[in-house]
Amino acid sequence: MPTRSSSDAAVTENDRFTAALSYVWILALYTLLFKRKSSFIQFHARQGLALFVVEVISPFFLFLTPVIWVLCIVLSIMGIRACLKGKYWQLPWLGKWLTKSGI
Repeated sequence: MPTRSSSDAAVTENDRFTAALSYVWILALYTLLFKRKSSFIQFHARQGLALFVVEVISPFFLFLTPVIWVLCIVLSIMGIRACLKGKYWQLPWLGKWLTKSGI
């Protein structure tokens, strides 16, 4: 999990809202591509995009698809809540993998 730098100490309300959009399906691409200056937004955008990819590939797991979707929705809600509070929150399992891989 990234540490907060002095520039991240005061995450604006607009940054919080924009980061929260990262957890709404394809909107993660918008924040990832067009909001590059904020490490807070980029952190959440990478996680939102990872959740989106999991949701897209979940039909390959047939009977587990509904469970995966519910899990992704719950994790998205938790991510949105963290964004609106101005916190860095790492997704369980997936967030650790993203950090290790440098994505």
